Amino acid sequence: MLKQQLNLKLSQKLSPQQIQLMKLIQLPTQAFEQRVKQELEDNPALDSGKEDQDSFDDEFKNEEVESDSEIIETESEIDVDEYLSDDEIPDYRTQANNYSKDDDEKTIPYASGVSFSQYLKTQLQSFRLSEEEKQIAEFLVGSVDESGYIRRETIEIVDDLAFTQNIYTDEKTVEKIFQIGS
Repeated sequence: MLKQQLNLKLSQKLSPQQIQLMKLIQLPTQAFEQRVKQELEDNPALDSGKEDQDSFDDEFKNEEVESDSEIIETESEIDVDEYLSDDEIPDYRTQANNYSKDDDEKTIPYASGVSFSQYLKTQLQSFRLSEEEKQIAEFLVGSVDESGYIRRETIEIVDDLAFTQNIYTDEKTVEKIFQIGS
């Protein structure tokens, strides 16, 4: 019987920035400060923000208005390629997975059972059959349908054995092997 069901599932996936923030929050204060210093050294675009506000104000008070030619000269001094070619990007910035390394990998174990045809083939080993009878019996096991029956006529099986397996036999031999298996 067919059933239609609607399931609603709410899940939250963390972005790499959220994972990074969680890891930083878990660090002790000293390790956090060391990590911040390391990041400031690695990334020249970051600013510590600890500069004196007075020196910041004085810098702008004493500065005269520069001409356009001076501004163009300072812009050309910046080497953009130097910043773009930084190959030492930390792993946490390039990872897109939403799981931390300490999460357990959960896999569903499954049992591999023996199929019905494999079971029948192992039972064939308990009978004493000639090589030809063994090949015919294996062909018969392969002819069993999903409900466990062979629904073909014996003459059709004899023809299939001749054309597909190159085993030339008669109906009596096939019937005999049927009787051995049942």
